Amino acid sequence: MVLKIEPLDSRRHIRSDFCCGRDSLDNYIRKQASQDIKRRIATVFVLIDEPETSVLAYYTLSAYTVDVSVLNEDLAKRLPRYPLLPATLLGRLAVDNNHKGKRFGELMLIDALHKSLESTAQVASLAVVAEALDEKALGFYIKYGFQPFSQEPMKLYLPMKSIEALCKGMGI
Repeated sequence: MVLKIEPLDSRRHIRSDFCCGRDSLDNYIRKQASQDIKRRIATVFVLIDEPETSVLAYYTLSAYTVDVSVLNEDLAKRLPRYPLLPATLLGRLAVDNNHKGKRFGELMLIDALHKSLESTAQVASLAVVAEALDEKALGFYIKYGFQPFSQEPMKLYLPMKSIEALCKGMGI
């Protein structure tokens, strides 16, 4: 068996049994993800254990914009004064309950950050933005260096410079 992260293929990947305990995340991967891919709203990546095709975890990436005024002052002072700046949205990240405790959340987050960093060679993005659904998720993102937006403490961002340093530190 080999763990593999790949784009969601609704004809191949089994999503019907996915359950992370959050209805919004469970319903998304089961019912909405394919539509978002077709409409180019989000790209969905899934973790499988080949040759099995059941989804063990997933995350989504999308284009996003950030109001420069809500960023940390240290970062904002080095940026142009455009009202909105490009970012990458890590819209959803979930691990199936049967696979909690295996560090799949960390694996998926690092993969999402790495993909986001690589894409900046083609499409500009100053940070990855994520929204924590609860205090546990908030702690998870903060552990990796995400900073809360000043007016929305459950919405966080990680600058690309930090992602680059994280990836270099991990040898990826």
